[in-house]
Amino acid sequence: MILTVALFSLGTVNAFAQEAEAAAAPATEEVAAVAEEAAVAAETTIEGETMHHVLMQKFLEGGWGWMLPVLLCLVLGLAIAIERILYLSLSSINTKKFIEGVEAKLKDGGIEAAMEYCKNTRGPIASIYWQGLSRYNQGLDAVEKAVVSYGSVQTGQMESGMSWIGLFIALAPMLGFMGTVVGMIGAFDAIQAAGDISPTLVAGGIKVALLTTLMGLIVAVILQIFYNYLIAKIDSLVNAMEDASIVLMDILTVYKK
Repeated sequence: MILTVALFSLGTVNAFAQEAEAAAAPATEEVAAVAEEAAVAAETTIEGETMHHVLMQKFLEGGWGWMLPVLLCLVLGLAIAIERILYLSLSSINTKKFIEGVEAKLKDGGIEAAMEYCKNTRGPIASIYWQGLSRYNQGLDAVEKAVVSYGSVQTGQMESGMSWIGLFIALAPMLGFMGTVVGMIGAFDAIQAAGDISPTLVAGGIKVALLTTLMGLIVAVILQIFYNYLIAKIDSLVNAMEDASIVLMDILTVYKK
């Protein structure tokens, strides 16, 4: 469809160029320049579609037996990464505003009001605060233990799925290298069977070897970027949780007095 629109635009510009040439000679060069730009744009679109077909062709040339598992690593890794990004994004809140809200609820309605405020707020920090406030009657030591323990639970939930992404990062290039070994073995088998070294005999095996390796490395690079972003996001949330936990203990210490 993009190609059709581009060609239609090119035809329209050419029509304008013909009308301008008949009406006024000075405008001919300007219209011709516009037509030339449209032609370049159309050619670029055609090249873009050709590149798409080339990529599909190279994927098929690499062999379904090796390219498909590598592609599955990419799809599954991206699915987990996107799910983690959404989860961590929903876990992020305005910590300063939340803490101010907890302090206000403690002053106005006591522990129960503060717990209800935490219950209605999303995110791991609110969950940690609720766990700590629910044990206020047992003493500040019990509150601190609950905050530390549930903080570890929340950290584990945020890191859920990260091991799978790490597995796909390691597995994709391994599958690619395995395809490389198989391709090279096929190339040497062809040489042995023919009893002669010819480029046409080994070209197919070497092509499979290079394509599978390339695909595996591309998948690993893409997933590694998402993995590092998620690790940075988790570290940021964990630091915020630790700071908020210290503030909670300070708030409850003042409130108890």
